[in-house]
Amino acid sequence: MASWNSVELEVLFYVLGWISFCSWAICFYPQLILNFRRKSVQGLNFDFVVLNLTKHTSYLIYNASLFFSSTVQRQYRQKYGFNQMIPVAVNDVAFSVHAVLMTALTLFQIVIYDVSHCLACASALCGLITLIFACFVFEIMLLLICVYSGGTRNSRNCNSKKLGLGPSLRTLGIGCTLQIVMTTIKYMPQAVFNFQRKSTSGFSMGYVSFDFLGSATSFCQMMVQSIDQRSWVNFYGNIGKTLLSLVSIFFDILFMVQHFVLYPSKKKTDVSPSDDAVSKEPMLKPSYDQHQNDVC
Repeated sequence: MASWNSVELEVLFYVLGWISFCSWAICFYPQLILNFRRKSVQGLNFDFVVLNLTKHTSYLIYNASLFFSSTVQRQYRQKYGFNQMIPVAVNDVAFSVHAVLMTALTLFQIVIYDVSHCLACASALCGLITLIFACFVFEIMLLLICVYSGGTRNSRNCNSKKLGLGPSLRTLGIGCTLQIVMTTIKYMPQAVFNFQRKSTSGFSMGYVSFDFLGSATSFCQMMVQSIDQRSWVNFYGNIGKTLLSLVSIFFDILFMVQHFVLYPSKKKTDVSPSDDAVSKEPMLKPSYDQHQNDVC
């Protein structure tokens, strides 16, 4: 079993992990608060939220399986080496649970504040949800079958000699691929939406800022573990987390460029008609009585 070589790096690993958790957890609240205050979801792309929920659900299955399942952990070590540490930490599982709940709440806000849009997209949404649900059911069923059958002697021999990669780990690989694709796709509708409107109003930059911080610290956390173990297995053994961090950083930078450089918010400096009228009038007007005296 692998262990930490440096106490300092171990402490730094957990500190970065919980900073990443807090940043990623907080990033959901600015958008939720913005929607609640405006009683509107205008500016927030519906597809972005649905794809985000799909991605986080898949990520939860991946993290929970690799963190809790001894079968999956054994298969991971058979593939990458018994001296390698499991690349999923408790903060990864905690974030996944929180992310699914908060994204579902954001989707609930869309249903409440934009019923007409939801009805217009009802048929497409039903088809998408059906497809996603079918994929999840298949993935979970296959995972459970592999986990419960993983303790048998034949299964262990098959995994180690023939496949080299257990069926449970292969199933997680499918989920990992799904979450990477969803992460890449989920940002595109919002980026295109901002481009079409030439504006980022309605899309919270608080989400982008905290998401960027969480992604950066998550990547640094993986670097710390790799430095301590003197191995890069942590990166390609958990390729899902690696690509998630890099893709998120890329799109967060894109959103920042859109907000601060391409489509900066315009400050309104409207002058009221009354002020304009006053500025054209003389500061002092002669009274009617004084005008009569001058005539006399």
